[in-house]
Amino acid sequence: MNKAKKRHPLVDAKKPNLLEDTYPYSLPPLIRFEGPVVEYIDGKAVEFDFRAVKDRNILITDTTFRDGQQARPPYTIDQMVHIYDLMSRLGGPNGVIRQTEFFLYTKNDRETLDRCRALGHKYPECTGWIRALKGDFRLVKEAGLKETGVLTSCSDYHIFHKSKFRSRAECMDSYCEVVEAAFEAGVRPRCHLEDVTRADIDGFVLPFVDRLMEMSSQVPEKLSVKIRLCDTMGFGISYPGAELPRSIPKLIYKLNQECGVPSDRLEWHGHNDFHKVHTNAGTAWLYGCDVVNTTLFGFGERTGNPPLESAIFEYIALKGNLCGIETMAITELADYMRSIGLPIPENYPFVGRSFNTTRAGIHADGLRRDEQIYNIFDTEKLLDRPPRVAITDKSGTDGVVHWVNEFFGLKGEDRINKIKMHKLARWVIDQYDEHGRLTAISDQEVEAKVKELMPDYWEKYKGNQK
Repeated sequence: MNKAKKRHPLVDAKKPNLLEDTYPYSLPPLIRFEGPVVEYIDGKAVEFDFRAVKDRNILITDTTFRDGQQARPPYTIDQMVHIYDLMSRLGGPNGVIRQTEFFLYTKNDRETLDRCRALGHKYPECTGWIRALKGDFRLVKEAGLKETGVLTSCSDYHIFHKSKFRSRAECMDSYCEVVEAAFEAGVRPRCHLEDVTRADIDGFVLPFVDRLMEMSSQVPEKLSVKIRLCDTMGFGISYPGAELPRSIPKLIYKLNQECGVPSDRLEWHGHNDFHKVHTNAGTAWLYGCDVVNTTLFGFGERTGNPPLESAIFEYIALKGNLCGIETMAITELADYMRSIGLPIPENYPFVGRSFNTTRAGIHADGLRRDEQIYNIFDTEKLLDRPPRVAITDKSGTDGVVHWVNEFFGLKGEDRINKIKMHKLARWVIDQYDEHGRLTAISDQEVEAKVKELMPDYWEKYKGNQK
């Protein structure tokens, strides 16, 4: 048995230490860093100080209307305009959600773009997306856009097997001709390095980016190439010490420090094939990529992209304040998306119908005593979603008490105590003990029983129902 190397004496206390510097409750839990970390790159120790992220101009972009539409039937024009309007409110006046991108190929695409811009919102800025074809810039120019994404696939799977180039040199020349066409059209190109986490970084990606940076040095800064790092298959890894091409820290470092791509011209676009999409996006921010590309509720090609609403809360946690973000718009967006047929799982974080609903009696007791015990932050203040309990055989009397008080919107001394709910709690128990019920009791059933068994309270508080 190993001997303990250090003894840890108890620090006794008469008052609780609720760690409010990290868990303020009025905000999501804050992300705090103690000091620099070391990553070994090409055998050399490189320090990264994540504390600097608080002062960097990190941003979020959106691809709900591009990648997000590849996972569902197309949105109607009215639906996209409404979503864009809510997205602008969510990102706030500081433009935390800085850009969103649109297809340009159909009449509906172009009408949607025109109607979104007609709303007059400064943010998110509307940008385009095209193939790596010089002729496609006609669409961008006709739309009057200042920036467009350009598909520049960079793994040999795509260069040779999909695009059928005869060599990497031919591929690079072709891409650079398209970038030159963008410059001539006065449009800033955003090169999407598709499948970058499965590419030959030293053999193709870095030489290609070197050439793009050289080309950018010959044009006005407003046209300088942006680089979107596309983790197309979700192969990216955040772990220190991971090898290229999967290492997100090493990939960003090399483009940032060796190729000289400024952080504000680097953007991360992930996929969720291995359940790493949100963590990978946060890792990109920390290691020097200023921009994370997202979709609403993560809907995108195959397994989807970094969820926009999750990036919003990660942003707040890193910055330590709301930065003008209107978080209530997240709930409005979720309600709207459900109304047009987008399935959102019941337990989906932040917006699922049961994301802050407990079914355990011991948790309900905690909520009754202090909702901070079992609620992640003030979900009522930030999302208009007070914590709830679902009534099952595990809920106990505390669960019933919490359900009724939340239903009537009662706080503090106005809350109804256990004794007044004895008949209702007994009815719940009988559903399982006497009638053999196996399913949760619906809100509608409990509501009907409250009206029947607590008529005085029903008459007094029914106007407060939520």
